[in-house]
Amino acid sequence: MANLKNEIRSNDSRDTSVARVDMKLEVVVIPVSDVDRAKGFYGGLGWRLDADFASGDDFRLIQFTPPGSGSSVQFGTNVTSAAPGSAQNLYLVVSDIEAARDELVAVGVGVGEVFHEGTRGARFGTDGRVNGPASDHASYRSFVTFSDPDGNRWLLQEVTTRLPGRGLSMDVATLTELLRETEKRHGEYEPTAPKHHWSGWYAAYIVARENGRTPDGAAEDAALRIEGARARVPG
Repeated sequence: MANLKNEIRSNDSRDTSVARVDMKLEVVVIPVSDVDRAKGFYGGLGWRLDADFASGDDFRLIQFTPPGSGSSVQFGTNVTSAAPGSAQNLYLVVSDIEAARDELVAVGVGVGEVFHEGTRGARFGTDGRVNGPASDHASYRSFVTFSDPDGNRWLLQEVTTRLPGRGLSMDVATLTELLRETEKRHGEYEPTAPKHHWSGWYAAYIVARENGRTPDGAAEDAALRIEGARARVPG
């Protein structure tokens, strides 16, 4: 389980004079040679089919989203000039590397063994890999690879606790801990707070924590959110 106290520090030093607009990675385009074959492959993984539309014979776009992912992949006809199979080492983060591998095997995907790096960078090639997960399943250090029918290669990486400044691993245990932390922090704010609904403060606090703010920073963001909203109320 992620330890929220150790999760995030680096964003506390952010320059608050610089406006921040979220730029969220939404889609990665992967090159394929046979659109229907690729559709069957990614659908077989259990990924969500978001779109499949075409315009005549010259354009078709398909989008899938992996389970739990905020980002998607697209492929199709005339959506990229890259050579089919040239997308390599696209990361998929999982919380349990062995369970994720088992799921791929169960749906018939040719998948490599779990490994960790004996030498830095081994994840990108074949030399320097050591069979089996990293000691104690150390976060970020265990991998599995598989490829789609065109050879686009995916790299599964086990992440159980994110490094400081990289947000939270939003599993059930971490979310439970975060909700308890949010409740405590809101309780500290409420006696001196203007009239507000708790949900607004909770939402602002959780989003701030997910974006890498420390508890103190997130509490500041949530208070500003409430007090800013109150200042905008006419009357």
